[in-house]
Amino acid sequence: MKLTYSHTVRACYFGYITQGIVNNLAPLLFLTFISNGWASLSQITLLSTLNFTFQLLIDLLSARFVDKIGYRRCIVAAHVFSALGLMGMAVLPPLFGVPFVGLLISTALYAVGGGLLEVLVSPIVEACPSENKAAAMSLLHSFYCWGVVAVIALSTLWLKVFGIESWRILCFVWALLPILNGIFFAFVPINSLTESGEGMSLSALFRSGLFWLFMLLMFAAGSSEMAMAQWASAFAESGLKVSKAVGDIAGPCCFAVLMGLSRTIYAKFGDKINLKGFIMFSGVLCLASYAAASFSENPVIALAGCALCGFSVGIMWPGVFSLASANMPKGGTALFAMLALGGDLGCSGGPTLVGLVSSAFGDSLRMGLRAAFVFPIIMIAGIVALWLLLSRKKQKR
Repeated sequence: MKLTYSHTVRACYFGYITQGIVNNLAPLLFLTFISNGWASLSQITLLSTLNFTFQLLIDLLSARFVDKIGYRRCIVAAHVFSALGLMGMAVLPPLFGVPFVGLLISTALYAVGGGLLEVLVSPIVEACPSENKAAAMSLLHSFYCWGVVAVIALSTLWLKVFGIESWRILCFVWALLPILNGIFFAFVPINSLTESGEGMSLSALFRSGLFWLFMLLMFAAGSSEMAMAQWASAFAESGLKVSKAVGDIAGPCCFAVLMGLSRTIYAKFGDKINLKGFIMFSGVLCLASYAAASFSENPVIALAGCALCGFSVGIMWPGVFSLASANMPKGGTALFAMLALGGDLGCSGGPTLVGLVSSAFGDSLRMGLRAAFVFPIIMIAGIVALWLLLSRKKQKR
């Protein structure tokens, strides 16, 4: 059977599901690592920090090496690192006198894989022939959400049926996806965004005011998303006094489902929707969602705000990617790598601001979420600025 670009796009879908797995499987096993004596609570925190740091590092460095090495080799390597990291969690810790060393190595491996996936999957889809690039990008990013939902729901079901002692087998089962998809990527057709030597250099990007506006929008997108996603479960338990099971379902799981739904809807009807207008509407809805969650004394309304926030942020990340690619067509891999860096900085900055403000107000997550209003406001202001800038450029022509 001859492989076509439709197969390439499907491989990219599974690539984002893989990223959902590598970012969310380990947190489900953190308590198991602690009960096994492999790590303390403070060391578990270090694992999350290491994962984030390595992904940021890959975002930063990939702009220089991806075009030289080639998309195919890099995307296959991303799946290899992801699979090794997932399997390493089950295999490596007992091989070391200090099991935590094995966890550190495993985290570093799957973080490299996750970072490469984030940088590569979007430009590979962008380079595939398609009529509506923005819709294709939105549908692509929805698969990260479905990956998050799948790993949480199916892993919970697995451990419930087979027992917590089967978690090592679960790691190998999830590792099958990157293994098989890595083989798939070795054969599907892959285009480059720009011809060799035609893509913008980092220095050229840094001299562009438009680039910095897109970086600000990516920071706002990542912050708006993760400020709620990271704290939704804790907010539901501590602030709204609901059980952990209800908090997890009504918090991160509903958030991910609605975020994926938002991206799928735009992929279906994107040709009839103005992308900049939809992002602006989403920014307003995001602001309203944060307000409902942090001001309402009614737990149902507050939880609905948490969930609705997932829908509101759905289009932000892929939408900014699409706008940047359309308006900076020579940006190439360097542009996508830097945008991923901007988004990841937001993914760190958003939850950090919520945590710091909450601590300053006596561990009040309501106050922390109110501080996060700034992120959708930045998104709205940034889209207005982009609209004005592009309108002026169009008039000059």
